[in-house]
Formats: sequence, C-alpha cells, structure tokens
Amino acid sequence: MARPRNAAAPAAPKRATQVKSKDRATSNVAARRAVLKRIKDEGVEHVLFWFTDLEGHLKSFAITPNEMADALNDGMGFDGSSITGFNRIEESDMVAIPDPLTFEIMPRPVDDHGHALGSKVGRMICDVVKPDGTPYEGDPRYILKLALERMQKMGFDTFNVGPELEYFLFEDDKGTETIDEGGYFAMTVQDAATEVRNDTITALESVGIQIEYHHHEVAPSQHEIDMRYDNALSMADKTMTYRIVVKEVAAWHGYYATFMPKPLFGENGSGMHTHMSLFKGGRNQFFDAKDPNHLSETAKSFIAGLLVHARELSAVLAQWVNSYKRLVPGYEAPVYVAWSQRNRSALIRIPLYKPGSEQGTRAEIRCPDPACNPYLAFAALLHAGLEGIEKGYKLPPEMTTNLYRLSEEERVEQGVEALPGSLGEAIEAFAVSELLQKALGEHIFPRYVELKRTEWDEYRTQVSQWELDRYLAAL
Repeated sequence: MARPRNAAAPAAPKRATQVKSKDRATSNVAARRAVLKRIKDEGVEHVLFWFTDLEGHLKSFAITPNEMADALNDGMGFDGSSITGFNRIEESDMVAIPDPLTFEIMPRPVDDHGHALGSKVGRMICDVVKPDGTPYEGDPRYILKLALERMQKMGFDTFNVGPELEYFLFEDDKGTETIDEGGYFAMTVQDAATEVRNDTITALESVGIQIEYHHHEVAPSQHEIDMRYDNALSMADKTMTYRIVVKEVAAWHGYYATFMPKPLFGENGSGMHTHMSLFKGGRNQFFDAKDPNHLSETAKSFIAGLLVHARELSAVLAQWVNSYKRLVPGYEAPVYVAWSQRNRSALIRIPLYKPGSEQGTRAEIRCPDPACNPYLAFAALLHAGLEGIEKGYKLPPEMTTNLYRLSEEERVEQGVEALPGSLGEAIEAFAVSELLQKALGEHIFPRYVELKRTEWDEYRTQVSQWELDRYLAAL
C-alpha cells in the first residue's frame, strides 16, 4: 500500500466502564477463546467495539487486550444518552456485547519499505443490550435479527444480500475537487485514483471482505467496489466495515472519500443497488425453471411486496435530504415504481438468467444509497418482501418501456407510481406505514419519524445560494 500523505490521528474515544456479569455472553466459549488467542498470538494492542446509531453512523470505543476476557463474557457499559436515537439520560445505561465471529484486525498503512505504521488494532461488531442483558429495541442490529426471525418462522433459512456501494474521492473534505475525470469502466494509465482503489481492495480483503469486481463509475472521481453476496446480518456488518475502510485508505493517500448520495451538480449520484434472494436448505427459493422469467411464485410475491411498499420504504433506503437530489430523472437513478428484467429505469431489476446459474436468481432494488443504515435497510426490505409472500401479493406486468420517456398522463394511465420526491414526502409516507412500524418497533419507529421530520424542517427553512442568485436581484 502507498505511504500516507496526511493521515490524521483518530479521536480519543470516551472511556467505557466495566459492567458486572449478568451472563450476557451471546456466543459459545470456543469462539471467545479463539479471539483471545488471536489477540495474544498476533500482538493486538487495542480492540475497537463497534455499533451504529439510528441513522447508521458508526460508533466506537477501544479497550485493551487485558480487558478482553471480561468484555467477551459481560460486555462493556456505555452512556447511551449521547447516541442518536438511543435512550434519554434518565435510562441511558447500555451494554455493548462483542460478537466474536466478527473479530478482524484492521488494515494499516505502510511506509516506502513495506513496514506497517501505527498500532495493531482489532475490531468487533457489538450487539447492544440493556443492563439486565435483554436486547435493546433501539439497536439497529437487533432490528435486523428480528426480521430474520420472521423469515425463519416462515420457513426460509437465509436472506442473501449483495449491495453495490458507489462513492466519490475528492481532494479533501472542504469541497468537491475531483482527482480524476474518468467515466464508466474507464481504463486509464495507473493514476492516483486507481492506486487508491487497488489499496482499498487489499485492505477490504484483509478484513475478510471478499471482492467480486471493481471499476470506475459514471461520474468523475466516482468508484464502485462490489462485495460478494452474504447473509444479511454479515453483509450489514461488512457494509459498515467497507465504509470506514474506504475512508481510511483514502486518507492514507491524502484524499477524502464520501458516500454522500449526490455531491456533484449535473453528475450521477452514488447508489447502493441491492441484490436479494431467499434460500431454504441450500436452494434458491426465487428460481423456477418452468416460469418464462425463471421466477418462482415466492420471488414474484417478494418483489410485489417491495413494489407495494416502495414509497414507505424510501425514508429508510434513502434517508437524507440529499438522497432525493439523486432520485431524479436523467441520472440513471430509479424514480418510478415498476419492475423489469432489462429495463434499468425501473425500481426493481431482475438480472438475466444464465443456464446453470439457478442459485444466482435474484431481485435488484436500485433506489437505496450507500449512506443508509444497512441494518435498518436490509430489515425493511426483508419485511416488505415477506409481507408480499405472507399476503400473496400479485406481481404486476413487467415494464419494458423506458419510464423516463413516459408522460405524466401515460404513467397515471399505466398505474406507475413515483417514489417520493423529497425527504419530507418520504417521511410522511413512512409515518403512516403499518409495515414499517412493525418492522422497526415501538422504540425506533417514532424516533426515526422525529429525526427525519427535524432534518427536513431544518433543510426547508434554509436559504440557498441558488435562491439568492435567482431572486435577490430579480424581485
């Protein structure tokens, strides 16, 4: 990997306190012992405990190896009142329980001689519980686990997910100065952007994230590195890891990586197209050899569930004001609620079937962006699909026409709905959704509505430079 130019030192985490044992361990003894052995054998100096707040911001604190044995058994206490969407101060005691199956050693930059710089640091993804050891309803990871429990009760055993995260590389975090002018699948000489992407892949693979392929995206300085699909919980963990690794490797090179959905005016935004399939007993439940589209009734009802609840889902899959600057016609982002095999203007795309690839049959939803909370996003998608299966939703006809070319009258005539055009519209659709209230629970649901309504109010009361340029001298 390249020598860092301006790598910043990480901010000191708040001190976490030890919590007395209440038999909180959520994994077997052998897995915990394996982590302790690896920490000792590989000379790990610090271990980061990771979890997310309601909006998907990564939260972290570090402990020393000497504290790991107790922490694996009992967890580590922290103040939840300062975490967005968590409990208020009068009931703020929380406990982070590390999942030993997620232990990885974080990548480090190297100098010109190939020597690693900085301390050797491990990380573990945590479940958040209450002091009595019961799951915390405000933990997004727990919400995804509940969705997976619903899936299992319906007879499926695996929800496979394959997200495609796009991102931009800029000169720094003060603006949007690009570092290349490449386009889609651009093949250029070995430039700075290519070097950063190659180092990023090496770093991702070092923490157990298998990469399928990577390429330059449509916009200048925009890139995509695609992870191999995995079960939803592991993939949500990997998505959080992916985002921080991408940012860290960019910083080693002196650049800034952002997952902001639409940072550049007049250019494509960054999406997170998400591929999904349900498995049972090792067999893909979305495949049917006799169907013209090779889709089973299960797949059709699952996709119908996504379409029926698309507008309600939008506030979770595209959760920021800026998300809706991406979801506009003309920039390859989906706007209209429809499905198709080859039509990329539709919300749901079914990748073409290849003989012998039955296990690869899947549905791809194209509206999520990489700034979402992956735990909540995958949970919401799964609940919508399961709702379609459970209630027998019927899949509407395939839309083969380019939806961007239809007039408003033609779309209404054909019954094609549009996704919300703003966060304000999205959160109001979300706020009356019985499905999302069931999916996110009594703790997260009202807090999410409150957070997003506040964000929308803050945005819509701002006066932008566009407004000043357009109106100040003219009126």
